[in-house]
Amino acid sequence: MPDAASLKSRAAAAVTDHRAEILELSHRIHANPEPAFEERLAAGWVAEALGRHGYAVELGVGSLPTAVRGRLAGGLGADGPRIGVLAEYDALPGLGHGCGHNTMAASGVGAAIALAAVRDAFAGEIVFLGTPAEERGSGKGIMIREGAFDGLDAALLYHPCDRSHVDGDALASEDVEVVFTGLQAHASSDPWKGRNALDAMIALFVSVGLWRQQLPPHARVHGIIQEGGTAANIIPDRTRAWFMIRSADQAHYAVMRERFRALAEAAAMAADCGVEVIFSGGSMTMNTNPTLAALWVANATAHGVVEQGPDPFAGSTDMGNVSWVVPTIHPDLAIADEPTPGHSTAFRDAAASPKGDETTLLAATLVAETAIDLLADPALVARAWAELRRQR
Repeated sequence: MPDAASLKSRAAAAVTDHRAEILELSHRIHANPEPAFEERLAAGWVAEALGRHGYAVELGVGSLPTAVRGRLAGGLGADGPRIGVLAEYDALPGLGHGCGHNTMAASGVGAAIALAAVRDAFAGEIVFLGTPAEERGSGKGIMIREGAFDGLDAALLYHPCDRSHVDGDALASEDVEVVFTGLQAHASSDPWKGRNALDAMIALFVSVGLWRQQLPPHARVHGIIQEGGTAANIIPDRTRAWFMIRSADQAHYAVMRERFRALAEAAAMAADCGVEVIFSGGSMTMNTNPTLAALWVANATAHGVVEQGPDPFAGSTDMGNVSWVVPTIHPDLAIADEPTPGHSTAFRDAAASPKGDETTLLAATLVAETAIDLLADPALVARAWAELRRQR
């Protein structure tokens, strides 16, 4: 196998050569935002792009019709590391790509294009995984359970940010749907005949607000009311809310989960209503692999990127789930200046800006170069796996 430096140079050149194709995909996904599990256009466009560059493509993986898998064996044979190149493409309801997943889809495809350009020189396999529903539903968690990550030796996925760093303390997280049910009545003539489901919901929000005073700094609880009743003169018989609970400590998260359920049941009792609490889409804490992280930092530094250290402001991601089953990195690169909050219109606009475009291309190059490091030296893969086994 040729030395890694020459392959990295060829891979970077391939990203430059296909610049227009990569950025057109990013902008097209940005202009057509699709929420979790509904990313039909984005998944189709990603699959088409992979197919044009020699990948054997599946559109629909396991139970997820908007998941994508592409496989590309090295020209020196498939007997070598199996490197996972990942992509996300779901958007936020009502906001669009305020998390910049269009850049993640395009950079993943860009890395796949770059690795296809050097396939003659490596042994092993590139496995591209387009993963739906990161924002809600934990698509990667579903794909793990259904075996899509089996046999991978590494999982690589960049994320946009307003700063650049390889490691971050992603919080364990779950979506929680809470539904209170009561009994309708006229709100003026005979309200005593009703059981007010909105009273139960307000009681839950008040309880959560009081609970926050005793939560440790790494914990979060937040939610919105999605159904609050139908008319002011009707006692609401049904209310529904979407909450998220999070913690940087996996064990403490389990305690929070049970406390939240108890608060919902107490609110239902106070208002004489029924309640249903449904947890879904769990994301785990992040287990960044030291070997892969060191490779990323070295490659990023060579391109002039300054490593800014872990981000103190953590969200959640189902890449955390991946990081406990496969050696994983989920580094951030800046698409906007600090401080630009994620999940905002400013961040959404940055995801299709000139700076966002350049970061998308850089991310494609760095993912490809990190994959090349692993393909060129399988001992690095063995080291990464040894680290993961110790961490687990």
